[in-house]
Amino acid sequence: MKEFGDVTSEDIERHYKIILNNIKKYRKERKVTQEMLALAMGFTTATFYTNAENYKSGKRFNLEHIIKISIILDVEIENLFKEV
Repeated sequence: MKEFGDVTSEDIERHYKIILNNIKKYRKERKVTQEMLALAMGFTTATFYTNAENYKSGKRFNLEHIIKISIILDVEIENLFKEV
């Protein structure tokens, strides 16, 4: 087990990218656009969603967002965290 100080920003970034790649994969498999998913999540525009999914502008999904994505796309939440 890593100690608290041993968790690096690279560790966190790697996990974010795994989650984002999985979200994008499942979204595309279900033929859902970023805008469609953003609106279903309760956003009024796709801007935040697009930036978060593309890991841009410092925007990140939080746990509530990930739960909503899992429910909307009908994907078991643990599948969003698996490295493929």
